[in-house]
Amino acid sequence: MKSFPRFILIVILSYLGGLFLAWWTVAIAAFVVAVIIPLPPLRSFMNGFIAVFLLWLALAFLADVRNDHILANRMSELILKVKSPILIGVVSAFIGGLTAGLGSLSGSYLRYKRTL
Repeated sequence: MKSFPRFILIVILSYLGGLFLAWWTVAIAAFVVAVIIPLPPLRSFMNGFIAVFLLWLALAFLADVRNDHILANRMSELILKVKSPILIGVVSAFIGGLTAGLGSLSGSYLRYKRTL
């Protein structure tokens, strides 16, 4: 039951951090949330990954719709050699999700205590 409040908090802090700071602040936001609300490492990683993956996918989609798919088509041709705006959005969301997941995993390892 701790996963949903963590999810929402990571999304909010990542969005606000992305407005004013660099893109990698998603890792800091996920780290801080993982330290405050502890979960086991795998659940913590997945929570951070999915939260930022969905956030960046939604933000990429909104930006893509606003400029009529022009930028995403050109960037996907340049980087991926395929004209696919959806694929470039998924790739960028995966990078953001992986960054936040690793930040969340680091925070979880800082707080998580195993009982033997």
